[in-house]
Amino acid sequence: MRVIFMGTPEFSVPVLDALVEAGHEIACVYCQPPRPAGRGKKDRPTPVHARATELGLEVRHPASLKGAEAQAEFAALKADVAVVVAYGLILPQAILDAPVRGCLNIHASLLPRWRGAAPIHRAIMAGDAETGVCIMQMEAGLDTGPVLLREALAIAAEETTAELHDRLSVLGARLIVEALARLDELEPEVQPDAGVSYASKIDKSEARVDWTRPAAEVDRLIRGLSPFPGAWCEVGGQRVKLLASRLVAGQGAPGEVLDDALRVACGTGAVQLLRLQRAGKGAQEAAEFLRGNPIPRGARL
Repeated sequence: MRVIFMGTPEFSVPVLDALVEAGHEIACVYCQPPRPAGRGKKDRPTPVHARATELGLEVRHPASLKGAEAQAEFAALKADVAVVVAYGLILPQAILDAPVRGCLNIHASLLPRWRGAAPIHRAIMAGDAETGVCIMQMEAGLDTGPVLLREALAIAAEETTAELHDRLSVLGARLIVEALARLDELEPEVQPDAGVSYASKIDKSEARVDWTRPAAEVDRLIRGLSPFPGAWCEVGGQRVKLLASRLVAGQGAPGEVLDDALRVACGTGAVQLLRLQRAGKGAQEAAEFLRGNPIPRGARL
């Protein structure tokens, strides 16, 4: 098939690779524009942009697709289908209608649960036992289109958003290749009205750990916000990101360090901190962190 690919972050890269490997013709790659990054604040291409360049594919990164010129350029590609995964722009109806077979979205949840911007984070933070990927025909509503294919996977007890992100990316790449191969036979499944929930964008104000909450909630917050934006607390007056944790037995005053292995009391129960990161430093496993930043038993985070 002649495909327009629309994606931006690292999550989308395995999908682009899978489409190329499956022999589809990539008419053009659309992604977000390069933005300042790093210490020098120089414009840096997005992961999809960088990979598309390596593959020798044409790349476009319009700031908007609402204008008539951008829409005409898109339609002129005469694509059979557009594959959209974490692109980052709302697609106007003229864009949705341009490819012969429409636009297919790879969404990292089991729709209609977790429509919206942050389905992986929200699934972990809510304590969901499973999530998955849906291949959805796009329409004007927010992730409301009919589903062509879906596959679930279990969320592991200590899994972080980063780890689940990678597994879902691989799953999405496999499912979209299958969906394109079976496009004529797949029956669109209209999403039910029951079970709708929205995965709103993560706000940094959510990231500070409230140790008075039950340990299960604290653990899910830490894992759900890892690696970005990163749940955090203050250690000796300095902000420290908490990037991995597990539930453990223990009780004490909320935020109290219970032993020499970073077991911390919550409102009920306790969590053990497994990986931490000081501002301006790299992430460290707990034992390494403690060698340079000893936290005595009885300290309060």
